[in-house]
Amino acid sequence: MNAADLMPFAKTVKSIRFLFVGPCVLALLVVINAMTSPGHWWVKWPALGMGIAWVISLFRVLRLLVLVGGIGALIAYLRRRR
Repeated sequence: MNAADLMPFAKTVKSIRFLFVGPCVLALLVVINAMTSPGHWWVKWPALGMGIAWVISLFRVLRLLVLVGGIGALIAYLRRRR
């Protein structure tokens, strides 16, 4: 296997990691915003961008789960049929 074959899997692994790291980074930004400028909530703009990226990552992970679940169900069906 070359690197191009592993590319979709690598993107999914990065998406899984982002599902956990993204909210932590956003929480850190909220704390920084509250400490530096409590009257002006500039954190809403990074939250918007990270929220969009988080939803895209979630859909990528869900797509993989549906694919793996479908393959597992097909294998179980074929084994029971024999």
